[in-house]
Amino acid sequence: MPKVTTRPKMKILTVVGTRPNFIKIGPFIEALKSYRHVASILVHTGQHYDYELSKVFFKELHLPKPDYHLGVGSGSHATQTAKVMELLEPILLKEKPDVLVAVGDVNSSLAAAIVGAKLHIPIAHIDAGARSYEKHSPEEINRVVIDHISSFLFCNTKLDVENVRREGIRDGVYFVGDIRYDAFLTHMQVAQKKSRILRKFGLVPKGYHLATVHREENTNDPRRLRVIIEALSKLGNVVFLCHPRTESYLKKYGLWDTARKHLILTEPVGYLDMLWLEKNAFKILTDSGGVQREACWVKVPCITLMEITGATDTLKAGWNRTVEIDTAKILRAARSFRPHRAVPRLWGNGSAGKKIMRILVKSLSE
Repeated sequence: MPKVTTRPKMKILTVVGTRPNFIKIGPFIEALKSYRHVASILVHTGQHYDYELSKVFFKELHLPKPDYHLGVGSGSHATQTAKVMELLEPILLKEKPDVLVAVGDVNSSLAAAIVGAKLHIPIAHIDAGARSYEKHSPEEINRVVIDHISSFLFCNTKLDVENVRREGIRDGVYFVGDIRYDAFLTHMQVAQKKSRILRKFGLVPKGYHLATVHREENTNDPRRLRVIIEALSKLGNVVFLCHPRTESYLKKYGLWDTARKHLILTEPVGYLDMLWLEKNAFKILTDSGGVQREACWVKVPCITLMEITGATDTLKAGWNRTVEIDTAKILRAARSFRPHRAVPRLWGNGSAGKKIMRILVKSLSE
């Protein structure tokens, strides 16, 4: 009698491309393992163009090796988006997933959502509903487009649910909590045991500021980048995690020597070291939405080096404030901002990954 092979009842294809994606997807991939009848396909677009650094995250987060690596690399928004669309389409046609999972607001997620939607594959958007209401922000454009072509919108907070409802999206919207909070709760305990980053740089807990700058609005604008470096230099005792693109612009604008002289300058670190640096910082200055939220969770005051932020939940929590890119105003905020309230529970209970899987399996099985 011939052997009968059957296709898994369900196939989920997940697209990631940047380090924040890797962190967010970890709890989802872990939850997916509990469903034996569900096949998982992981596509790494390579939008984060330093693959060696991305492999550190895969190792720390216990993520499986990607089934496909597209290697799109750096480039303009149009170039990255087009490359992902072109390379992902034949994979989707071959794999025929029941759902495509897109994460956050990066170009890889936008490209994946567009291709999937045009092939009539349901899109599940993790991190749905975040809004800065700055129409010219590349991330805001990505967020809005992905949400409006998704079948499943998994929101971090109830504020995000209200955001999409105001835009007329009501079906398929779920408050599940922030999946990055799942990862935070799991890995902070590991970071406490394993991280040696403070010793490496001779840092004293609560004796340093932590800074990250990577958004194009800051890195590509010579005035803004110069002001930020000037403010951080005057602030003193700043650990500056330098994104590869930021480094290139610091050199282009003649700011590299100043940064090396006045800041504790280092390349981006692994997730565990990052959590431990955040936990022990006196204050955090950043333009990263993920870091803004993690600052709240470790109860460290955060100054966002942007006039607006998509992480409006952190402003509501009272542990983050935005600032105009002006040297005096950045210094004033960094020196004076001291939250005087407890951190509210806006981001769920650390089970977002499990909730997302339950919803997908139930919906797609009906």
